[in-house]
Amino acid sequence: MILITDELRARLLANGAAEIDTDHVPVVKLFNPVGAATWLLSELDADGDTLFGLCDLGFGFPELGSVSLAELQAVKGPLGLGIERDLYFRARFPLSVYGEAARIAGHITEAERLLRQAAAALEIPTPEFPPDRAE
Repeated sequence: MILITDELRARLLANGAAEIDTDHVPVVKLFNPVGAATWLLSELDADGDTLFGLCDLGFGFPELGSVSLAELQAVKGPLGLGIERDLYFRARFPLSVYGEAARIAGHITEAERLLRQAAAALEIPTPEFPPDRAE
């Protein structure tokens, strides 16, 4: 699987080139299909390799940081499975909200209740979406 398409790369590069600090909305979600690691990425440096976002290696301490695209592409787990891109991920909040929700939960989460709680704690307006009945 192509982890970063040309369209995603362009959005990530544009965010990374921003001259002012911005709380970007995550552009892409990557995950380990046979493990607990997850990355919500919002920026790509001009070097084309250094991604920035919320990184969760599955140890209960998600954090904002950088990761190498080349290293993610090189990961091969059991049965030769590599890192995957969540084709259905659509960010609804800025990265800081996902980070606060991850701090509360101990892992990256998309749970609407936790994301809204985190947005309220950070005093960030929440988008108007119908409630997610699955939560």
